[in-house]
Amino acid sequence: MPTVLPALPTQPADTPWPTEAWPTGPLPPGADAARIHAMLGHAFQAEPPADLGETQAVVVIHRGRLVTERYGPRHGPEATTWSWSMAKSITHALVGLAVKDGVLDVHAPAPVPEWRAAGDPRAAITLDLLLRMSSGLAFREEYKPEHPSDVIEMLWGRGKDDTAAFAAGFPLAHPPGSHFYYSSGTTNIVSRCLADALGRHGGEFQAFMEERLFDPLGITSATPKFDAAGTFIGSSFCFCTPRDFARFGLLYLRDGVWEGRRLLPEGWVDYARTATFQQPDCPDGPYGAHWWLDLAGPGSFSANGHDGQFIICCPDRDLIVVRNGVTPSEQGPVLKAWLRDLAAAFAAEG
Repeated sequence: MPTVLPALPTQPADTPWPTEAWPTGPLPPGADAARIHAMLGHAFQAEPPADLGETQAVVVIHRGRLVTERYGPRHGPEATTWSWSMAKSITHALVGLAVKDGVLDVHAPAPVPEWRAAGDPRAAITLDLLLRMSSGLAFREEYKPEHPSDVIEMLWGRGKDDTAAFAAGFPLAHPPGSHFYYSSGTTNIVSRCLADALGRHGGEFQAFMEERLFDPLGITSATPKFDAAGTFIGSSFCFCTPRDFARFGLLYLRDGVWEGRRLLPEGWVDYARTATFQQPDCPDGPYGAHWWLDLAGPGSFSANGHDGQFIICCPDRDLIVVRNGVTPSEQGPVLKAWLRDLAAAFAAEG
């Protein structure tokens, strides 16, 4: 983990922003073209390979240009795909917009009604701790039907109509800030805090998403999902095309600036990619604030989703890799290694 964050690259002067359409280009001279083609050929076999599962789409952006993309059967540039937990990183951007507007302070206690009773220890939980998965709430992040799972109960069981209230109802398992534990429940709490601060829920909140985030980037495919209480289910559900996921990644790789206009607060992307305290036995790698770190090497940061959804940003290569598909969790480490190798096939910027 680098102690100094690598500089984020700016948009090359000769490359238009992809607000209307992605500018395209060939693989760069420093890329290992044979290796890239072989890796994509392996991923997109007629029968999905056992090591990677089904790959539905790969989109690669280098220096702001689309340099390669490939799609599986029944998929293509216009087909939307699941975000799963990549939506958490979209939620991070939405919080940044509210911070820029001065309506939220991530370092203040989170405005959660369920925690307001006198003496409730959860009142010490800040939005920062929620964004860093360090709230201490006793929420179980499991996806296997045979195991008791709070996330499945939240999304499809008794919590589905009010995901934030369900998640906020858990007691503490650890003092706030003392223990890292990845939790989809915390994101839906953040999402409700954001909606309450804006006074916009359901369709009005979706309009906020479109006006302030999606429309400026030229993202036209985004389809967020809401629960019955009008809370954006920011833990899991914002469908997009792979190219639109790449647009979102480019916003972060460009430090929250788009077409010369600052959309996210200055320093907000650095906040996302600054490491969170974790206990030594965390299995999935380092984490920032609703973004994962170092998947494609030191200094990279990524939005990761269930079943193998990824938006990977590599500042040293000015590179974005989007991958969508269906990869069982047991194959997850192999897929991450494949993505790391694909990014490594592009030479670092000199």
